[in-house]
Amino acid sequence: MPITETAYAKINLALHVRRRRKDGYHELETLFAFVVAGDELSAVPAAQDSVTTLGEFAGVLDNPFDNLVARALNALPRPQGLAVTLEKNLPVAAGLGGGSADAGAMFRMVEALHGLPDDWPERAAKLGADVPACVLSRTHIGLGTGTEQLDVEDDLAGTPVLLVNPRVPLSTGPVFKAWDGMDRGALPSGPASQIAREGRNDLEVPAISLCPVIADVLAALQATNPWLARMSGSGATCFALYDTPEARDAALAAMPREWWTMAGRLR
Repeated sequence: MPITETAYAKINLALHVRRRRKDGYHELETLFAFVVAGDELSAVPAAQDSVTTLGEFAGVLDNPFDNLVARALNALPRPQGLAVTLEKNLPVAAGLGGGSADAGAMFRMVEALHGLPDDWPERAAKLGADVPACVLSRTHIGLGTGTEQLDVEDDLAGTPVLLVNPRVPLSTGPVFKAWDGMDRGALPSGPASQIAREGRNDLEVPAISLCPVIADVLAALQATNPWLARMSGSGATCFALYDTPEARDAALAAMPREWWTMAGRLR
């Protein structure tokens, strides 16, 4: 029997960029949350590691042995190989941590089979700043480059959420480069819902300057009367949170057909 795991879509309910660091990274404060939907992975024991990629966005990963699933496998000691199948349902370069979520799911699969080494957070962080958060895949605050975890009162589990992407890839680097360098203050305190409501995404403005259709996505979501609509990460995916699944599903029906959408709920 294959072992299966969902690579839960990551969203940033709030993302405050505090400063540029000398190492080229940025000091962040973010509220991570995860959607009960995403890419799907399955694996069976094998003589050697392999990765097969399927799904709507499989074609974007033109070298499956160089993706984060393969790199996660290489990062973890194991007594046997794994033949992994990745169903790529999340768009790439979309602010959803798709590759990081895949790596996080791979860590959880190895944990279920063999356990993880004590230094797994360091191994995960070497793959990407969001990977440790995606291994946990629960609502929490990320500090530093996002690799430092801080617990938060999670009063958002089960909240209906709609993800919308205009099918325009947007790389993280140029968005951070376009940030104006202004520190607009720390994350609010309180439970997750309060931080989300009172927080912001400091990368929205620079992302829209590079990819103007993001503003159209946000306007379309705002028109559906969510209690929060915001861009996730460095874009271009935006999300909206609703009080009821019915309100979310009505919003889903109102989105343009040419946009990518995913309806779900927060973990």
